[in-house]
Amino acid sequence: MTQASHHTGTGSAQPDQLLEMYRRMRRIRRFEERASELYKATEIPGFLHLSIGQEASAVGACWPLGARDGITSTHRGHGHVLAKGLDSASMMAELMGKEAGTCHGRGGSMHIADPGLGIYGANGIVGAGLPIAAGVATAAKLRAAGDVVVAFFGDGAVAQGMFHEAVNLAAVWDLPVVFLCENNHYSEFSPASEQHRAPLSARAAGYGIGYQHVDGNDVLAVAQTMTGVVARLRAGGGPVLVEAETYRWHGHYEGDPERYRSPEEVAAAKERDPLLVARRRLDAAAADAVDEEIDKEIEAAVDWARSLPEPAPETLHDYVSAPRLPVPEPAPLPADAEIFRSMDAVRLALEHELAADPSVFVAGIDVGAGGNVFGLTRGLAQAFPGRVRDTPISESAVVGTAVGAAMAGMKPVVEIMYMDFIGVCLDMLLNQAAKLRFMTGGRASLPLVVRTQFGAGRSSGSQHSQSLEALLAHIPGLTVVMPSNPADTYGLLRAAIQDPNPVVFVENRLQYGLKGPKPPADHLIPLGKAKVVREGTDITLVSWSRMVQDGLAAAELLAGEGISVEVIDLRTIAPLDRETVLASLAKTNRLVIAHEAVRDFGVGAELSAMAVDEGFWHLDAPVTRVAPPSVPAPYAPSLERVWLPSRDTIAETLRKIAAV
Repeated sequence: MTQASHHTGTGSAQPDQLLEMYRRMRRIRRFEERASELYKATEIPGFLHLSIGQEASAVGACWPLGARDGITSTHRGHGHVLAKGLDSASMMAELMGKEAGTCHGRGGSMHIADPGLGIYGANGIVGAGLPIAAGVATAAKLRAAGDVVVAFFGDGAVAQGMFHEAVNLAAVWDLPVVFLCENNHYSEFSPASEQHRAPLSARAAGYGIGYQHVDGNDVLAVAQTMTGVVARLRAGGGPVLVEAETYRWHGHYEGDPERYRSPEEVAAAKERDPLLVARRRLDAAAADAVDEEIDKEIEAAVDWARSLPEPAPETLHDYVSAPRLPVPEPAPLPADAEIFRSMDAVRLALEHELAADPSVFVAGIDVGAGGNVFGLTRGLAQAFPGRVRDTPISESAVVGTAVGAAMAGMKPVVEIMYMDFIGVCLDMLLNQAAKLRFMTGGRASLPLVVRTQFGAGRSSGSQHSQSLEALLAHIPGLTVVMPSNPADTYGLLRAAIQDPNPVVFVENRLQYGLKGPKPPADHLIPLGKAKVVREGTDITLVSWSRMVQDGLAAAELLAGEGISVEVIDLRTIAPLDRETVLASLAKTNRLVIAHEAVRDFGVGAELSAMAVDEGFWHLDAPVTRVAPPSVPAPYAPSLERVWLPSRDTIAETLRKIAAV
């Protein structure tokens, strides 16, 4: 099934161009009408949010866009992606949950995307497309090819923090992005008057960006406005906020009882039907011919989609993560190797990848001129102009920028200053970075790294000490890495930057000064592979990050008492290297796990469950965890010492298990 080819328009009132605009609007209208009917007939599962009445803003906004330009969309995004050039047949199949759908039936109505067409995703999270658009625009700016991005959002998204963060970052960076608000006057069930006190014109002025208002029911007016705006952006202008005033005819979702507005209000709005507004300027016979053409196209799309199979059950695990290239375990470092620190390892790894790959860039709070709060990126901004970028204190915008830039072909490395601040931007990890490859059926590529750090033991308190790896490891699609020494920090960070998947790379700040042998420049550590860092026969001790050093010290202490402890450094938390742990357990028949995160519901619990489930017949003693109690990290040193495990508490537990 095909549709009219997408081309760059001029925004003029030439009859053939207006007829093409009408064709695109008619395609959206008929697609939405049939989707509504199919939903009522239970042929479309899940949620369905339709944009009937808003066709002109979608078509007019996309009219001046070319194939390389990008859009991000909303949960009400069918019109946007059709206007950008996605074919109606694969979309209909996607809505029906079919394997041949745009996203292989993994995304459905709210998550349709095709980055190959510059469509970086509809989105089920209100406002989430805006930071992603900033990332796509960042990629466009770094490439300096004159590409632009249109970020569609509804008036309700203005209340989201992500709106503020994205617009502010775009303004600060002078990004080529149009923030296009389809103001249909309702935020779900609530009228806009109850949601906002400041008009968008005032907000644009507050951000220091341009603003334009347009009749969102007049496709020609929208196209003409957007043609001028896009031309200015291509010439180097900064972001613009465009408000297209329109109206949605259907409820917030199909099945919405619509008690919040009257039938008379809807009827009055329909008098400004975007299709009728356009038809008045067209030859009636030509418009009728378009109607007939589109009716046949959409019916053919429905018939084709109905005939298709759903995804096969055995494909359930497809598209969660991109395949990794095999990386061999490096040879042991020579005894006379040069010594360096973990903080040097971070800087050298970043420097190596920035020099080797022009698609890599680094961004975060004070990572540029300031060189990072710990001095880890000092000098990189000067060495790589424009590719080591300071951001506002806007964690959602920082990670959202990474998501969008990664989908647009870059390899961003962004920093969240403290691991505790992951909660501020969790949506961008939980619902965007981790899920977009799966929800798009593999169309989206997400090669990005989020660097962060943690570490208790220096009275940093409850909001700057947390080890939250269990929270992140529980999210399918995320890779979580926690190195324990300088050489691994270097090799794992380089591997993470080269990896085709989203990686959260967690450093322990108390180890930044830790010294160890410096590896060669080409040193890489395989992701997802644990390492036996001390051989033993009596007990297996599994740990990661700084606690590995305490575990090694405890094992050395017990060696003097005749107890042989095998120490495993997980290195990568997710995906978990089950084979290495189970092989060691089969040898020692005892398992102790030590970690800095609180004990309850942690990674240690997962390892314990694995040992009981898959290694039960090897166990000669209870699986035991050494970890802080379920109490926030305390500030007072006397309390923190009791709370945090140490070499001695690990050794005490190992003695107890050895005696069983």
